[in-house]
Amino acid sequence: MHIRRVKSRLGRPLSASSGSGVFVGYASLFGEREGTGDIVMPGAFRQSLGARGPENIRMLFQHDPAEPIGTWLELRENARGLYVVGRLDGNVQRGRELTSLLETGGLDGLSIGFRTVAASRDRATGGRRLDHVDLWEISLVTFPMLAGARVAATAPSARAAADRHFAGRAAQVPRPEREALPSLADLFRDGARQLQQGVN
Repeated sequence: MHIRRVKSRLGRPLSASSGSGVFVGYASLFGEREGTGDIVMPGAFRQSLGARGPENIRMLFQHDPAEPIGTWLELRENARGLYVVGRLDGNVQRGRELTSLLETGGLDGLSIGFRTVAASRDRATGGRRLDHVDLWEISLVTFPMLAGARVAATAPSARAAADRHFAGRAAQVPRPEREALPSLADLFRDGARQLQQGVN
């Protein structure tokens, strides 16, 4: 699995509200050459995101599979790169710690873990042009490699994205139908009918 690290100035603008754990940013930038010379091309994540969806792409700390720290509410490509909205899990100790670090600016890196599916060689730089990658996970990291990514949305936008996500999930949960309670008249009517049948 390949790892690609992206610098993202997190801090307070990434949080929907103090202690909420919701943050936004870019996990990858299109056309930007990073430390190993690789360049992620527009559309590289399209098939992977369509096949898996945000719920099946893990949020980890430092690419450690033993440290899941939250869930992705939204992952999508735009003209700039891979835009992400995530929520750190406040029920996990590491999630609470990272929420604090994001808000104070103590940690500000995003990094992707993926498998290369299709790539070509860039003649000008000699690096690889990643045309199609299979995205497995996105991590919060201490030392990212690509310095060009920046905050893409303000705190209200992060809150709105989270609200849309959870509202959609609530709408999908089936609710049991309530049966109407019989009236007193219905009970007397049924009783009289049964009594009449017993006499006959």
